[in-house]
Amino acid sequence: MRLTDCHNIDDFRLLAKQRLPWPVFDYIDGAADDELTKSRNTAAFADCDLVPDVLAGVQEIDTSVTVLGRRSALPLILSPTALQRVFHWQGERAIARAAEKFNLWFGISSLATVSIEEIGAMVSAPKMFQFYYHKDRGLNRSMIERCQAAKFDAIALTVDTIVAGKRERCARSGFTSPPRFTPSSALSYAIRPRWALDYLFREKFALPNLDTHVSEGTGEAVSIAGYFNTMLDTAMDWKMAGQLRDDWGGKFALKGVMSVADAKRAAAMGIDAIMISNHGGRQLDGSRAPFDALPEIVDAVGGRIEIICDGGIRRGTHVLKALAAGATAASGGRLYLYALAAAGQQGVERAIALLKDEIERGMKLMGVTGIDQLDRDRLRWR
Repeated sequence: MRLTDCHNIDDFRLLAKQRLPWPVFDYIDGAADDELTKSRNTAAFADCDLVPDVLAGVQEIDTSVTVLGRRSALPLILSPTALQRVFHWQGERAIARAAEKFNLWFGISSLATVSIEEIGAMVSAPKMFQFYYHKDRGLNRSMIERCQAAKFDAIALTVDTIVAGKRERCARSGFTSPPRFTPSSALSYAIRPRWALDYLFREKFALPNLDTHVSEGTGEAVSIAGYFNTMLDTAMDWKMAGQLRDDWGGKFALKGVMSVADAKRAAAMGIDAIMISNHGGRQLDGSRAPFDALPEIVDAVGGRIEIICDGGIRRGTHVLKALAAGATAASGGRLYLYALAAAGQQGVERAIALLKDEIERGMKLMGVTGIDQLDRDRLRWR
């Protein structure tokens, strides 16, 4: 299978599976427990149908939207994800350059493999930093100050990782960051020589946003579950989130809100945005899909706070359904991680171009010339 054979996100997933050692692929592809929530995140969109209008004069359409004060050419955010140089040697640099080319919002993680400073200097595209709240207060202050200096546009505090989800695929493979070669996984690395050579002989793995404070930033192998359970602060609460917002002083989002009650509290605090997200099904298995939770949250706080529907996006029509249900924008991680793993920056750009084409085609077929015309009248639930 070649890159030119990829015509949708599922095709990129298949190509990534061919090119990655299985422990690395399973880290991207896997989720918590029985992976029911991960599957539901995408399946939820199939329970809702689009209602098209015709004879609408759609020769000129506008797909742009304003999110957190920055204009984006598409209502699609490349959601922050960790460890990207493990999947392809270009890592976060590929995502940043692709976002710049298409003028999209994108994010990097606290567990990024490229520094805040490099990403900040590299592109002018709107960018957010996904903030994990650590027990180490000095590390928390350091990340805020570095984001301020690098002129990031927003911080998104992840609120759904108080403890690590049980990712059984990673438990079976022994996946760590950085990857650790074990007897059970050695063959999978050996039969993917292109990945192995890139990993061994290109830039040394690091987590440069952490390495000034914790050993996990220096290349010490640790499982993601181990990292979450030992490094992150289980005492994090609304007061601490509010203080972080004040210390940052810029646009601020909560990533991982899934209930009306939490959405109302965020809106009352003056939080700029919430990302309705279950961490790609990687935390609480059995939780709802973001798209299923979206309408009631929009009904409760719509107009008071920006609402980003995060997770399960595989098609441009999924984006349109999220917007019609009331979201400001949609976002996703696996939709570009598969493409990154498959073919680096070239793969990511092809994936975005395919989604862009699907969004544009879907709008025209619906008789929509602007994002603001997407509303609940355009949807019917089964």
